[in-house]
Amino acid sequence: MGNWRRICINWAPFPSETAEKDYNRQEKFRGNTLREDWIPGRLLGGGGNDDGPRCVILTGEAPYIQEIVLPLGHSFVVQGSNGEFPFLTSSERLEVVSRARQALPKDKLLLAGSGCESTQATVEMTVSMAQVGADAAMVVTPCYYRGRMSSAALIHHYTKVADLSPVPVVLYSVPANTGLDLPVDAVVTLSQHPNIVGIKDSGGDVTRIGLIVHKTRSQDFQVLAGSAGFLLASYAIGAVGGVCALANVLGSQVCQLERLCLTGQWEDAQKLQHRLIEPNTAVTRRFGIPGLKKTMDWFGYYGGPCRSPLQELSPAQEEALRLDFASNGWL
Repeated sequence: MGNWRRICINWAPFPSETAEKDYNRQEKFRGNTLREDWIPGRLLGGGGNDDGPRCVILTGEAPYIQEIVLPLGHSFVVQGSNGEFPFLTSSERLEVVSRARQALPKDKLLLAGSGCESTQATVEMTVSMAQVGADAAMVVTPCYYRGRMSSAALIHHYTKVADLSPVPVVLYSVPANTGLDLPVDAVVTLSQHPNIVGIKDSGGDVTRIGLIVHKTRSQDFQVLAGSAGFLLASYAIGAVGGVCALANVLGSQVCQLERLCLTGQWEDAQKLQHRLIEPNTAVTRRFGIPGLKKTMDWFGYYGGPCRSPLQELSPAQEEALRLDFASNGWL
């Protein structure tokens, strides 16, 4: 697989295809890249390809996507943490995937967040998302009963989902939102499943990311950084990519950081990474989705309103957000 065991498969719309076609989908999944996130119906982020970084963020009307994104982007994520998926109905979640798939050609990877609280609901959502066009499923840890989410419980959950999923599965650990880290021993066990191909780790613990890379090195398993704030460190420790909220606003800069890391230009990469830390924190931990959507508006895209109960930023918060970008030379 070379240095990049990346995420990509060709689109095949229904899980009832022949076993041969399903096998081909699995193999093609392990040949390309995935990097960004999409706010549903409004925001699309494009990754790069082997010819160099390609990033673009734009509004979600299909003609605009086809005209502007497709020459640049290669792969896409819908309903990651910035997709407000906990506030969408099941039918809305499926509609987001369906509309994104309709706007993209068959050779563009579409990875969809299908995680739910119960195993059965996650299986059903994953199968349904595959039926409307998802090429892979990113499954967040169930967390409402986090006190009982032991390694054994999570291994059982993900194994059942992967066994029944018609598309490859990417584990998703985001403790800032769930209060739960997917344990390393569970990740190592799950990495051996033939339909589990990687993990997006958003915890920010670089030693943990390095340990997962080390302990899964014999598997066909990829580790993706879940934030631009520690993207350089993750590359240095062996991660192969990232899914980054900041790429919705500073997409070309995030891809430039990737290119610098992959070509060993560490001094320049360090300088760029330093300038991305404060903006990244601002649109994640500090101001979250309201902050990300506000910066979308500033950069000429469409962020739009948040789903309730999320609230818009106050004038003071908006000024603080602007300062985090301006002081690093982005505004």
